[in-house]
Amino acid sequence: MFNTKKWALVALLVALGAVVLAACTPTTETVTVEVTRVVTETVVEEGQTVEVTRVVTETVVEEVAVEPEAEPAGPKDLIVCMAQEPDTMYPLGGSMLAGSAVQHAIFENDYTTLSYDYQAQGLEKLPSLADGDAVVESIEINAGDTVVDAIGDVVVVEDGVSLITSDGETVEFAGEPVMMDRIVADFTMKPRVWSDGTPVTANDSVYSFNLAADPDTPASKFTVERTVSYEATGDLSTRWTGVPGYKDSTFFINFWPPYPEHIWGAFSAAELLEAEESSRLPVGDGPFAIQEWVAGDSIRLTPNEYYYQEGLPYLDSVTYKFIPDTNQLIAQLLSGACDIGTQDGMDAGQAPFLIEAENNGLLTPYFQTGTVYEHIDFGVNSYGDYGDGVGRPDWFEDVRVRQAMTMCTDRQSMVDNILFGRSEVIHTYIPSVHPLYPEGLTEWPYDVEQANALLDEAGFVDGDGDGIREDPATGTPFAVTLGTTTGNEMRQQLTQIFKENLLECGVDVELYYLPSSEWFADGPDGVLFGRRFDLGEFAWLTGVEPSCTLYQTSSITGPEEEGFGGWGNSNDTGWSNADFDAACNRALGALPGTEDYIQGHIDAQVVFSEQVPVIPLFLRLKVAAARPNVLNFGVDPTQNSEMYNIFEIDLQQ
Repeated sequence: MFNTKKWALVALLVALGAVVLAACTPTTETVTVEVTRVVTETVVEEGQTVEVTRVVTETVVEEVAVEPEAEPAGPKDLIVCMAQEPDTMYPLGGSMLAGSAVQHAIFENDYTTLSYDYQAQGLEKLPSLADGDAVVESIEINAGDTVVDAIGDVVVVEDGVSLITSDGETVEFAGEPVMMDRIVADFTMKPRVWSDGTPVTANDSVYSFNLAADPDTPASKFTVERTVSYEATGDLSTRWTGVPGYKDSTFFINFWPPYPEHIWGAFSAAELLEAEESSRLPVGDGPFAIQEWVAGDSIRLTPNEYYYQEGLPYLDSVTYKFIPDTNQLIAQLLSGACDIGTQDGMDAGQAPFLIEAENNGLLTPYFQTGTVYEHIDFGVNSYGDYGDGVGRPDWFEDVRVRQAMTMCTDRQSMVDNILFGRSEVIHTYIPSVHPLYPEGLTEWPYDVEQANALLDEAGFVDGDGDGIREDPATGTPFAVTLGTTTGNEMRQQLTQIFKENLLECGVDVELYYLPSSEWFADGPDGVLFGRRFDLGEFAWLTGVEPSCTLYQTSSITGPEEEGFGGWGNSNDTGWSNADFDAACNRALGALPGTEDYIQGHIDAQVVFSEQVPVIPLFLRLKVAAARPNVLNFGVDPTQNSEMYNIFEIDLQQ
């Protein structure tokens, strides 16, 4: 929360602003000047009245307005203040958000992910089946070939392996050739130049792919393992060929950003993790180049003179300053020592202060719902000795109970009181602005009366009049536990609101908090993913692709030998629904833009929202701020770093 010292700082700077404005106001001076003017007089000459014109010069004293002499426009030096210092500039060596903020200035974005969609930037376009620069081809598969099998794993074909044929049928391989589909996509870069003057080529992209594939590179190998080949087909063009059976819904971004092979090729993949040429002062093809990195203080960049976008960037320099303390960061924003404060240094707790600063014309805050959503999961089917009817009553198998508890939760109150009304209640695992958000979705309202009626209908009544309902089968009071992580003020607030809400419906909720290492530990010992809880609160990440896989039957956490999805999987609720699984699988087995892809994702959400295996709460906020003279800056829900468009950010002078 904010403190009074911050408000005192606002008042001081409002007064300072008034002084500055007064200093810029035109002043008046008393001056003596000679004024020459033409005078027409009426005179009598020789008995006649005539008009005579003459020139008269007079000395007069006047007060005149004196405009202050305009200051010459200075260089456009942008100061970006962040809470964290990047761990590396090597894109394959780390994943810090602070690192991404700087890397956007050094390396060109080949594509962006704005507003739940994809856009080409450094590429001429994103390949598509409709345009013909991506194709699905059917090829013959024999024993010994590498494919993606019917359950999505990369396997070598042998007898008994389940495959999906080009006709969409699932068959077991029995030695005879099988026709399977694979995707081929072509990419073309826009002509670019490294900041040392060397042209960027398609071979730099292939080099990047090989780096990503190297065992010593700590990057995901998921797409690499599902790639048959990635090759240069021209000076600026590459081709990706997928493993047969891999229906990649984002095949159109399977392009590896080029890295400077002419420099980095002198190092091994392991050496690149520490080499100064890659981790501290890399040569890039983006709008800026690093000039200096002062550890613990700042990184300074100047424009890449070879940047391919004509007339860009607008700025003469960019300096990223590291200020871990949020109060100090905001104070420097107010004083003008910083132009932009990034999201890693602020959160919703600063909202009242930032709004007040905006009202005084001092800052422009940005409150953007992001891709992380908080939710409360029901222990629909627990595991082991915590199982339903064993360690506790089977509270949540009845969908009416889940629906009633959802309606008894005042989620808008959470948004208003915790996020100051700047977020939105979420009703499924994607937000309402997502292009695949369904029209037929069930959006459960906050309705205590209807919630109580539904619990009555389900047989949960308060028989002894103590305000708490009882289980109809056992007579046990409807008393449940809700767990989440320690040290998170937002979660403490929302769980307290939830506890108070549920008392209005005759459900007693006991709150408990555990360290993240315990709360999120894998089963069987972990509480959440060991399925040993009544109610559990935490966050999942959403994005451009709806994440229906989180709640599939095949994703239920539990031992694989018992038919579950493994202890490292995602579905902690134990909820299983055949209609949901079928719809999700329909979407996952299709390519984007097709009827199966669109309708599959829509149908899955319709089932999910009606069945409510979890109570979706709200989207977390991305919070950033800038000085009023910063132009073209903004925060996007699905583009992780707000510095993605540093090439077009400008300062008004």
